[in-house]
Amino acid sequence: MHKRILYAGATAVTLLAGCQASKPAASANAAAQATGPAVETLGNYPVPANEFAYVYRKNNSAAPDFGTRQSVAEYLDLYTNFRLKVLEAEQRGLDTTQAFKRELDGYRQQLAQPYLTEKSVTDQLVREAYDRMSQEVNASHILIRVAPDATPQDTLAAYQKVEKLRQQALAGEDFGQLARSQSEDPSAKENAGKLGYFTAMQMVYPFETAAYKTPVGQVSAPVRTRFGYHVIKVNDKRAAQGEIKVAHLMVRMNANAPKADSLTAKKKIDELYNRLKKGENWDKLVAQFSEDAGSAANGGELPPFGTGRMIPSFEEVAFKMQKPGEIAPPVQTPYGWHVIKLIERQPVAKFADVEASLKSKVAKDSRSELNKAAFLKRVRQEDQFVEVPAAKTYAFSKADTALVAGRFKYTAPAATAKAPKKGAANDNSALFTIKGKPYTVKDFLTYVQQNQRPRTGAQPSFAMQQLYDQYVEQSLTEFEKNSLETKYEDYRMLVKEYRDGILLFQLMDEKVWSKAIEDTVGLKKYFAENQAKYQWEQRVQGTVVSAATPALLARAQKELKAGRFPVTKNVPKAAPFRSGTAMLTKGGGLVLDDIAKRMLQDTLARVTLTGRVKKGEKASLAKARADEAVRYLRTRGAFGRRISQAAPVAPAAESVVQLALVSSNPAVIEAELNERNPLSVQITQKVFQKGDNKVMDDLLGKGPGTYNVQKDGRYYAVTIEKVLPPGPKTLAEARGQATSDYQTYLEKEWITQMRTARPVKVNEAEVNKLITK
Repeated sequence: MHKRILYAGATAVTLLAGCQASKPAASANAAAQATGPAVETLGNYPVPANEFAYVYRKNNSAAPDFGTRQSVAEYLDLYTNFRLKVLEAEQRGLDTTQAFKRELDGYRQQLAQPYLTEKSVTDQLVREAYDRMSQEVNASHILIRVAPDATPQDTLAAYQKVEKLRQQALAGEDFGQLARSQSEDPSAKENAGKLGYFTAMQMVYPFETAAYKTPVGQVSAPVRTRFGYHVIKVNDKRAAQGEIKVAHLMVRMNANAPKADSLTAKKKIDELYNRLKKGENWDKLVAQFSEDAGSAANGGELPPFGTGRMIPSFEEVAFKMQKPGEIAPPVQTPYGWHVIKLIERQPVAKFADVEASLKSKVAKDSRSELNKAAFLKRVRQEDQFVEVPAAKTYAFSKADTALVAGRFKYTAPAATAKAPKKGAANDNSALFTIKGKPYTVKDFLTYVQQNQRPRTGAQPSFAMQQLYDQYVEQSLTEFEKNSLETKYEDYRMLVKEYRDGILLFQLMDEKVWSKAIEDTVGLKKYFAENQAKYQWEQRVQGTVVSAATPALLARAQKELKAGRFPVTKNVPKAAPFRSGTAMLTKGGGLVLDDIAKRMLQDTLARVTLTGRVKKGEKASLAKARADEAVRYLRTRGAFGRRISQAAPVAPAAESVVQLALVSSNPAVIEAELNERNPLSVQITQKVFQKGDNKVMDDLLGKGPGTYNVQKDGRYYAVTIEKVLPPGPKTLAEARGQATSDYQTYLEKEWITQMRTARPVKVNEAEVNKLITK
């Protein structure tokens, strides 16, 4: 039987797997007035048959038993429990709190977005972007700035200027020189307008489109973007190089550094490059010498990047490498010198792999304006937008120089104001209507006052037109957004799903989840009454050693038998002290900090300290130094009983306390024996029950002892130290399962109470309509 959980989940987004009820945000009373037959009644609440049918089909249509009587009946039972919980949440007013309303409104806004776009336009833009990603364009440009909402006069002046520059370029003047002297892009003076290679989604959409449509060697017609007017010269086009992943070793150097510093940096990077060519370890040199702190700890690795995403000089060298592991000679950027190592090349991804991310990018990209325009064109027709010319003329007559300065003030006329002539427009006239709903001059002029801004040089009528267009766009979008629940059943049901999910999360947490955890008395009582469910089967306390070879197995057993294993890997052997004193050096303190940290991480670790003196130092300093090391370790949290001292020995070459770290933790043996191969040896010490370990499972009937087993190409030594008979678990041992079971018990009891309070009466005639098998 295919089922969906009708409640519960980590967040409101996943609380419901498809259950919806009557109208979005509808109360129980409103639902009771729903038209159409009911599939069942819960007390006096009718559950609409058409909505249960929608939910059932949505969540079960792919199931093999879809349409059988058993499938419909089981799902109706689940849905009934779900609906009873929602009714109780509504009865308690959980849907009236401000917190609930805010959360639901946030989800409603998110869910509305796909319905406020044109899917066909989105799909076309996504496919276009992907197709363009297969090619890279190298271009230069000249920019003449003009604001997006500039006056017609300013717009024309900018256009004429850029067109004149275009004609000069077409006549043979050097494009780069024109860019240096005339372009209003600040970088043009340095780069002559050159943009290098780029691909889709890296430039604003109108610029990108013009660049892709202009043949190599030619100059485009003027193209308008939010920055102004551009003319574009396409220098080259090539197949996309995809993305690459590289690592780098960096020596920082300011572009304006003194010559001596520049030479020092160059010598350093050359030395490091030569050492790498001789085969020295890349990761080691990067960790020691790279001055890019963000990547040095990770072998210098950088995130994958494609064309146009890196400094050009760095990018050029990186993309020339072909074989993973290849290391390029040093390259200079404004940040310093780099040695680059290729990790992998990644071709352009398949459309299916990038479609979702491209949709997200398109929605945020300037090309989304095309989608927006198509959406507004459609809703103008669907929602019957009608403009009232006389009222628009009247509203625009209010525009004055104060509006251009951003100081327009509007005061709605008093109710007692003299009435205008019959048929004349006034502040209460409809400026336009959307499906018959009037939007008045008064509302628009209030919007103007709230959203105006200075528009230097603009005519008042132009400023008013800009604000009018914004107001119409906003009004159409809001009207459509508020109409979604009546226009689209899927949206209405989805909003209802989220609404009910939020309600159920609050109520389930109170009635079941948190209660089961906080009600310790109830949990203990439930556990005692159901003790038979929480029983241990036969268990054994023992050790399982798994090894790749008999030799490794024997070595692991020998180490285990010894009981204490020396910990030597990366562990300092001595802590230095100042000569002639019992005072630690700074380095000595760091050594003991490391030992203390290890002992805190491994509670089975112990350390033995041996004080040493140099020839000529007092013998008593050996003991004093060991005592000081003990004190220092204790201040860092190391337990005193795991610290011991050995008698001092003959004079040493240095003033130190020698350190010997040991542990009875099997993980130490594993780490030692697995240094070359992480799968060489595995050691498990615990109380085993059936199912914990396949090899131990085969031996559960045996008594204490050690058993050698060969299984699936591995060698095992299994030691059974003690056989533990079957018996009851304590609440502490079974708390997780017992708490889960108690939650289920609380929920069943709650549902029984709700069904008693709201008797369930099923309309079999409506149920039968869903039975198709």
